[in-house]
Amino acid sequence: MPAVIIDGKAIAHELRIEYRRRVAALKLRTGIEPGLAVILVGNNSASRLYVNNKVKACNEVGIRSTLVELSAQVSELELLERIASLNDDPKTHGILIQLPLPAHVGMDRVLERISVSKDVDGFHLYNVGALVTGNTIFSPCTPFGVQKLLEYEKIDVEGRNVVVVGASNIVGKPMALMLMQQDATVCICHKKTRDLAQFTLLADILVVAAGVPGLIIPQMVRTGAVVIDVGINRLPDGRIIGDVEFESVRQKASYITPVPGGVGPMTVTMLLHNTIVSAERIAGAGGRSL
Repeated sequence: MPAVIIDGKAIAHELRIEYRRRVAALKLRTGIEPGLAVILVGNNSASRLYVNNKVKACNEVGIRSTLVELSAQVSELELLERIASLNDDPKTHGILIQLPLPAHVGMDRVLERISVSKDVDGFHLYNVGALVTGNTIFSPCTPFGVQKLLEYEKIDVEGRNVVVVGASNIVGKPMALMLMQQDATVCICHKKTRDLAQFTLLADILVVAAGVPGLIIPQMVRTGAVVIDVGINRLPDGRIIGDVEFESVRQKASYITPVPGGVGPMTVTMLLHNTIVSAERIAGAGGRSL
């Protein structure tokens, strides 16, 4: 029997209905309107598309969004000063820097300038490091989205063998740490892993975030495995596909996410979640930034 398709778009829609209620309740109870500031440096068309999707999602649930557009020639100092201003703004509960940044701007310095309590992307060094102990303030949105998909489908990870293919700081490494916090037995593979299939065949849950179109084929997947495809790859003909050969692997897996329409919608939805949580925390602190 073909795998159950995990419909990330439908799950994200349900979550956003809940988030819209939470935002309305927060405004009614405290007068606080969750606010997200998105900083876009330059005019990269893909970055602008991602930013527009985030702004649209904010509007959908009632989050006030502010788009800060800066030229590609902006100095690092000016960008850091703009972030500092947003850190001090009581109406801004989340700050997001759309990546990538121009080469002359130090990404690490920029991300670390964001207040930990407003780092809704989960990229600040504190939030990344705190994943080790499970005490992070905000989890990175894409791994968090994967976690929510598994929870929604009632797929238990405790004691399961989980293989994460891809060791990026944005997805692979945090994903592995978050799953370990749920008592999964985690193996992480990367571009220098030899004989990838010997690891993926052991996986009860296989999370693929390598950025390589069609990397995972049926012979690399255990029968009945849960397959989560985080990859988003645009082919020369314009088609968007994942890192997994979807149709053939679907015949072998028990659950599988499509691309597009799987993990992608959840990433933006978790950004909304983190922004709302930030506003709720400040409301609980009497309106003071934590």
